[in-house]
Amino acid sequence: MKKQNIIVLGGSGFVGRHVVHRLAAEGRRVIVPARRRQRARELILLPTVEVVDADIHDDATLSRLLAGPDAVVNLVGILHGSAAQFAQAHADLPRRVAAACGRAGIRRLLHVSALGADRHGASMYLRSKGEGEAAIAASRDVATTVFRPSVIFGRDDRFLNLFAELSAWFPFIPIGGADARLQPVWVEDVATAIVNAIDNEATHGRTYELCGPRIYTLRELVRFAGRASGHERPVIALPAGIARLQAALMELAPGEPLVSRDNLDSLRVDNVASTQPYVPAPELGIRPAPLEIEASIYLAGATLQARLSRFRTRAHR
Repeated sequence: MKKQNIIVLGGSGFVGRHVVHRLAAEGRRVIVPARRRQRARELILLPTVEVVDADIHDDATLSRLLAGPDAVVNLVGILHGSAAQFAQAHADLPRRVAAACGRAGIRRLLHVSALGADRHGASMYLRSKGEGEAAIAASRDVATTVFRPSVIFGRDDRFLNLFAELSAWFPFIPIGGADARLQPVWVEDVATAIVNAIDNEATHGRTYELCGPRIYTLRELVRFAGRASGHERPVIALPAGIARLQAALMELAPGEPLVSRDNLDSLRVDNVASTQPYVPAPELGIRPAPLEIEASIYLAGATLQARLSRFRTRAHR
């Protein structure tokens, strides 16, 4: 039976918006909790989507939200933070969500983790993601599916778009972890895999890697972002010590850092599929899109979009 009532935790985020749009296009009723409802304005306009003000880290609120849905999709994740913040978002929340699903009688839970997640991993990010997977795996009364995407790219990403913007302003790009290997996956492929898995019993109890068709070094991706946006720049690979010093200084700046020391720790582990060439499971219904085709389209306008974004920020919009 098709599950019609879905709650998407993290639905107002980058990947979440694409998942919610796909669910709405299928006519499903979607609930998206958000701490700041106004940030999900594009979702509010969708006819079958309800965006509600809610703090999902509050147990009473979480129990109330999970009182009616047929399935839960958990997309909550952060890239920067302290050990406690990573634990709250990536380990504690999945544990609490799984427990709340069991109490509410929800029998379907889909969880987005990360490629390289490992309780003994190289970074706080990877370790907390591994803890979250362990919490999901411990669920006994819920049919779970876990997704492990590599770095995700798409029109609204803060990955390739960030490098494109930096390339527009600086004569060269100094980066740490330049030789790290990644296998970027298109956000639409990730969203499609998640939505296709909701009603497919073949995905129950499974963990899926989600990757693109090609492996790149970080250096190659930075160069590509600059070239595709019309501002190709030399990429300077920083020695490990200088890269960590650069990251430490960025962590002291206001707002989210461009790169943190924990990000560099994550880059010590190849972010690629365990089996090459990567072939997605047929039940996910995806054919991974090439980065060069999809990303070139939106990166061509990246500089203009960045300027508009800064204008909106200054205008408090």
